[in-house]
This record gives sequence, C-alpha cells and structure tokens, in this order.
Amino acid sequence: MLLCAAVAAQCHGNPADCGHYDCPVTPADLSAVIRASVAAAVDAGDLLGEAPTEVVVERPKNPEHGDYSTNVALRLAKPAGKPAREVAEAIAARLRTADGIAKVDVAGPGFLNITLAADALGALAVSVVAARDDYGVGTVLAGQNLNLEFVSANPTGPVHIGAVRWAAVGDALARILQAAGAQVTREYYFNDAGSQIERFARTLREVANGRPVPEDGYAGAYIDEIAHAVVAANPDVLSLPEDEQTEVFRRDGVDRMFAEIKESLAGFGVHFDVYFNERDLHANHKLDAAIKRLRDQGNIYEDDGAIWLRTTRYGDDRDRVLVRSNGEWTYFAADCAYYLDKRDRGFDRVVIMLGADHHGYINRLRAMATSFGDDPDQTLEILIGQLVSLVRDGEPLRMSKRAGTVIVLADLVDAIGADAARYALVRYSSDQSIDIDLDAWARQTNDNPVYYVQYAHARTRNVARNAESFGIGLDDFHPELLDNAADAALLTALGEFPRVVAAAAELRAPHRLAHYLENLAGVYHRWYDTDECRVTPRGDDPVTDGNRARAWLNEATSVVLANGLRLLGVSAPERM
Repeated sequence: MLLCAAVAAQCHGNPADCGHYDCPVTPADLSAVIRASVAAAVDAGDLLGEAPTEVVVERPKNPEHGDYSTNVALRLAKPAGKPAREVAEAIAARLRTADGIAKVDVAGPGFLNITLAADALGALAVSVVAARDDYGVGTVLAGQNLNLEFVSANPTGPVHIGAVRWAAVGDALARILQAAGAQVTREYYFNDAGSQIERFARTLREVANGRPVPEDGYAGAYIDEIAHAVVAANPDVLSLPEDEQTEVFRRDGVDRMFAEIKESLAGFGVHFDVYFNERDLHANHKLDAAIKRLRDQGNIYEDDGAIWLRTTRYGDDRDRVLVRSNGEWTYFAADCAYYLDKRDRGFDRVVIMLGADHHGYINRLRAMATSFGDDPDQTLEILIGQLVSLVRDGEPLRMSKRAGTVIVLADLVDAIGADAARYALVRYSSDQSIDIDLDAWARQTNDNPVYYVQYAHARTRNVARNAESFGIGLDDFHPELLDNAADAALLTALGEFPRVVAAAAELRAPHRLAHYLENLAGVYHRWYDTDECRVTPRGDDPVTDGNRARAWLNEATSVVLANGLRLLGVSAPERM
C-alpha cells in the first residue's frame, strides 16, 4: 500500500476520498457502525424498538477483551423484550460483516467486545499525521459563544498562587473549549477604585515618604519598587498635598502594577482578549441600565432608603442591596451590571472562575441571572477552585521573597519552571485542594509527570531523526503490518484523543487531558521497548515495510502528544 505525504494531506483524515487506504475506525466511526447494525436488526424484525441516537464505545480495561467495548445491548434489552445477550448476538452478527472489524465477542451479561482488523486500526496512524494540528479538534461545542472570566485579581500586588491556579486552568480550559468547537473570549475583570485600591495607594504614599506601612496596608518588596518608580517618574510628587500625592500613587501605581501582572501572565503563556475595568460600568451608566432591567422584571424594591434585589425569590438565602441608603452602589450592583453587559455583548454563556472563598456567591449569582429573565442553567456557570499549597523539603512555603505575605507566580516559576508549574496546576481537578511538592516537580525523572510526558514526545522526535538517517520516511505505508499487541494498544490510545478532548471541554476538566497524556506516554514507552515494534533495523538488518509502518505510528504519537501538551499550554520539546 503506497501513500505519499501529499496524498495524506489531500485526504486530511478522509482516506475514502482518495482510495489509497481504508478509512480508520475511530470510536466515533465505530459508534456509527454499531448504530447502523442495530438499525438493520430492527428493520429485519430481529429487535423491537428504535436504534439509539448515541452509542457509548469505550476501551476495555483488559486488552485481551478487544480494542473496544459497548454496553448498547444492555440498554436495548428492555425495549426489545429480550435478554441482553440475545440482543447482543443479533447486533454482533451484523457487526462481524462490517469492514474493518476482525472479531466481535459477546461477554458477560451482554457486552460487545470488538477487535478491529489490523489494517483498519493501523490506518489511524496516517489519519492522525494527515490531520496534524487538527487531530482532536471537534464540533461538540460548535455554535456556542462563551465568555470565560478568570484570574481577575485587582492590581494591588503580584499574582498570588490561588490566582495562578486559575491562570493555568483557565487558559487550558479556553484552549480545550476552542478545540471542541466553541467560540471563546478570555476576559480579565479588574477594579482600579474601591477600598483595596485606596489602601494600595496609601501604602505606596507612606513608603515613598519613608514612613511605616499602614496597619491595613500591603507588605512586600514590590511596594518599595513601585513606590520608588512612581517617585522617579513624578519627581515633584512628594511636595504635593497628601490627597494629591495619594491620587498620583493611585493612578501611576495601579498602572505599573497592572502592567507587571500582564507581563507575568504573558510570561506564563496566559493572554486575555478583553481587560474589563469596573470603572467603565459606572462611566457608561451600565449600573443604571441594570437597575432598570431588573425593575422592569419586577424584582426591585426599596426599603429604609436602599434599593434591593429580591434574590430570595430565586433561591438566594437573603435579598441583596444594590444601592445603599447613602446612594453608594454595592459590589453586587456592579456584578449585575457586568453580567448584563456580557449578555448584551452576545455571549450565550458566562463562565466565571472563582476562588474557594467565593462558594457563597453561587446562589446569589444564579438568582441574579434569573432576575434578569435568564435560565442560569443555560447562561451562567460558576467554577470554584480550591486552595493550592507549595511544599519544599516536606514543609509548606508561606512567605514570598518579593511579595512578603503570599506566594506568587514568580516564586512558583522560579522554583520549577513555567511548564512544570502549568502542568502541576492543571493536572488535578480544580475542585480539589492540592499540595505542589516543588522538589518532586523539579526532578528530571519519570516520577515527574510533566517530564514523563515531555520525554515521550522528545523520544518520538529522536526516533524520527534516527529513521531519517536510515532513509525511512513517511511514504510507504502498510497498516496491516501494525499487528503487534503493542501496536494495537498504542493505536487504540491515539484513537481516544478526540473523545478525551471533547469530554474535557464538556466537563470543564482539563485534568482529564493530563491524565490521558500520561497514559499515552506510558503506552508509547512500552511500545518503544518492544523489540517487534522497532522503527529502525538492528545492525546490518535491512529496512522492512514493518519499520516504515511503525515510522507512521511513531509520528502519529508525536502529533498527539504535541497537540495535547499545546492544549494544556505546555511545550513539547524536540530534545531532552
């Protein structure tokens, strides 16, 4: 079977269009084949009911049970009025005649275990290589326009470790959502006014004047750095009246702090499409517009001179004040205006990532969405992240060299590097508190998960370079020669990648992709160590078609590892 790279690119994952090789059977393809077999059994009168619109296809835990397994017969037994094994036999009889399927067994109470033909499974390697960066890209979220807000730390100090977790998880989630077909806008919401900014400005002013940090002020070397930078840029500032000094330190200090936050996040590989300032809500009368909309919905009332939103009507534990009796807006009023602004900008769903101390916000924000006439199950999603602790030498780290009171992004990156930091933060479900052992994540050993996955990619590139020295390229392809159990295991793992990406997107769970990559790396390392799966010949042995076929499989693995690492925002090194 002959296939040049140009033909593979033209086929772009649809080999049937060119006729050079059989179309591979992926889980999605196999699901469609099973649905067709059920429909045929129904049409023939062998089964009662209707063919399911969805068939779940999974990899068996035991590879001896085949390449894929499905419980569709168990689901159909009751409507068919037959034992599940009898339903499974009716489906299996039709599956056994389908192209690309070598064997179908009925197991247990009615599971179908399916083994693919070697050439059908092997052809997946070419499909992956042909698709390259597009392998894993899907349409499960196509048509959804999402606003993803994360980090959103006020510019009063460097990005602390809790926000760093959201930087890593939020950026990875945005990439995964886009790979699943969604349109995603990354947004950072900040406030350059209010009590926190006032304390920040007063702290800078006092430090610049050589006085102690205020009791409620901010501590850390960064305060000295910014205070001195403001004075250097405004040489006469200390001769101004105190209130005018405060205004200069507020304006210039916030600008410098926020520029540093942006720079540190960019160095971490995190970029935002929109930086939204709460001040713009006030300047553009967005809060007034929100109050009017809520009043029109019949959810506003006044009491003791204040304006209230009747959130208890929609599941909140108490009603919320929007305007205090002294005429001041509350933070919750800004939350309402900001949500409405996002919806007015055309976003179907507003996804907000919040820290562990914001769990109580969920009900009030859902009640707010309902107050506007929205269904929060459709338009609002709150993700809560739990705490992160850093450990070194078995002891928790509590102080930052620069920030003084909290551990910040630079501390983590300095300790283990950006790749390991991002991977360590993404690897665990965000609703789980984690301890990051800096010593373990800095090691260049297979015990370090990010090193293990990156090393697998670097190994694929080294194999490719060695193959090239033998004149082995991606030209001749014989998928039927990928007939070793290790070949099948690796191909099956590669075929799972699109499903894993889709599930990670739908469940908002980037950690699932990290776990998949670690499993794939393990499968690849075992394949590499299998003598029968060599890409390059030993000694003076001639190059065989089997070597060439496995060059395709090596390249396909390289593509999937690189694609997966890219979705997590982690590099895929060529050499290690």
